[in-house]
Amino acid sequence: MGVPDELADRMSMAEQYEYLRAKFSRRSMIRGGAVTLGTVTGGSFVLGGTAQAATAPTQSSAPAAQHVDGAFVAPFGRHLAFGDDAGTEMTISWQVPVPVKKPFVRIGTHASHLSVKIEAEVRSLYTPAGIGASGDHTQYYVHAKLANLKPGKTYFYGVGHDGFDPASPQFASTIGTFTTAPRHKQPFTFTAFGDQGVSYHALANDSLILGQNPSFHLHAGDIAYGDPAGQGKPTDTGFDSRVWDQFLAQTESVAKSVPWMVSYGNHDMEAWYSPNGYGGEEARFTLPDNGPDKKNLPGVYSFVYGNTAVISLDPNDVSFEIPANLGISGGTQTKWFEAQLKKFRASKDIDFIVVFFHHCAYCTSTAHASEGGVRQEWVPLFEKYTVDLVINGHNHQYERTDLIKGNKVTKKLPIGETAYPETEGVVYVTAGAAGRSLYAFTAPDSYEGHLNEVDSVASFINTKDGKVNETVAWSRVRYLNYSFLRVDVEPAARGHYAKLKVSGIAETGDRIDHFTVARKAK
Repeated sequence: MGVPDELADRMSMAEQYEYLRAKFSRRSMIRGGAVTLGTVTGGSFVLGGTAQAATAPTQSSAPAAQHVDGAFVAPFGRHLAFGDDAGTEMTISWQVPVPVKKPFVRIGTHASHLSVKIEAEVRSLYTPAGIGASGDHTQYYVHAKLANLKPGKTYFYGVGHDGFDPASPQFASTIGTFTTAPRHKQPFTFTAFGDQGVSYHALANDSLILGQNPSFHLHAGDIAYGDPAGQGKPTDTGFDSRVWDQFLAQTESVAKSVPWMVSYGNHDMEAWYSPNGYGGEEARFTLPDNGPDKKNLPGVYSFVYGNTAVISLDPNDVSFEIPANLGISGGTQTKWFEAQLKKFRASKDIDFIVVFFHHCAYCTSTAHASEGGVRQEWVPLFEKYTVDLVINGHNHQYERTDLIKGNKVTKKLPIGETAYPETEGVVYVTAGAAGRSLYAFTAPDSYEGHLNEVDSVASFINTKDGKVNETVAWSRVRYLNYSFLRVDVEPAARGHYAKLKVSGIAETGDRIDHFTVARKAK
């Protein structure tokens, strides 16, 4: 993407970023900046409360663009995300293909009564010609952050701008809904996967996920693959920001009604936009703002839904395999993570802790296999605080472990059996077959209805000194085709066992794995 190889080899990601910004500024190709984040026409507003100003990272303006008649411009790519409080906060985000005037959200408790009109914030993202394959291209992302909503309530909404009012009869088909998290414990379902991108298989998985009626979806990194190289460097080839237009249009069928909670992987470090590579993601997504380092790690956060706490981590900070952002938090992420685990385990309202992120602690894929940085930094915390379920992507296949503690199998977990993490260890699921091309295993597939169990599997782990071979006994389920994860959460009365019923679902709709995680309810 523009840094000579002889320089790139000895420059950090941040240094390469500054080199490219200076280079393209000299060529007058960015007219003052690579990215505009925060052309604010509105921002964070509330229902039943006082408006609060939205804050977004700001840089100098992209090339000036003229507004067109809004009647000829339709919003697309709607996607939702919880705020810090999933019961009272929701962000509605979308995209427009060209600049529009006065974008807004209409919201109400009925499709025919969208009585509240809320201004929205535009974040324009400019990519000049010469940066990968993108050409000279500006994208316009729009966000409206809602607060003071009622827990456990369904709202109707429409997005628009001058000339396009979703309350008008001709645009009634564009009305969407969302439901806030409940305050009390009740059954619910969520889904998860990683490594989706844009493909027929990605679309098929989205269609199946919509049919599960999930309360939210977890995307464990490598979201759209605008950067197909995935090394997090300005020298990555093939980068194309326009892939995001396709991705958000593809995902809208689900994400317009299901909060699409993303975590960032190696392909999400788009180095052109910021020193940490996340400037583009900050334009496209508004995530909970309760993480330890919003500047460097915007994809690290937590939220609570019913009796379940969910934590998103950024393994680029600890990855030995792909070190573009290795150590970027200076250890603050791990300290924050432990504080979150301690807080959630002490809460009388929370039974389960689910952690999701990109790189795998335990996987036998022939591509990336296991990440030693994750094992070193976070696995001891998973075990100390008896995390109930760890969900990863990175490796493009489905794999599920036995119960693990101290890097050893503490108990085999055959398909259909129950795990008790308080005493037995942690279960890890790689759900990275959401849509991108598949990888491979060294051992044969073994899944529900097609068992082919083996005592050991040859694999490797990425360490600070390179790949180290290992032979493992914890690979219980392997499925080399497109799939996703469904988790049904079943609360229980105090002293009885609450349950996470976890299922691997193939693109065909067939179940390839199922097991239960049980914990005594508080």
